[in-house]
Amino acid sequence: MEAQAGKRAFDLYCARCHGGSGGGSPAGPPLVHRTYRAAHHADVAFELAVRRGVRAHHWRFGDMRPEPAVTRVEVAQITRYVRELQRANGIE
Repeated sequence: MEAQAGKRAFDLYCARCHGGSGGGSPAGPPLVHRTYRAAHHADVAFELAVRRGVRAHHWRFGDMRPEPAVTRVEVAQITRYVRELQRANGIE
């Protein structure tokens, strides 16, 4: 259930840059990628990225701006959804 809510929130806030199902787009990197596995980017990294933005460091898409409209609950749901997508694609 939470992953379904995460998909809805992801589609609303994240997909325009990170692509449908987290596969990336010309505007932003894929989240379904080993770079974003939990061992390298813990779940809190998603929260911090949404709250503070992120300076470009793994990719050349430019900086990610903060997304203040996304609630903490939605970030948790999005994170769970992304982790499920990663696991489904063999990224642990």
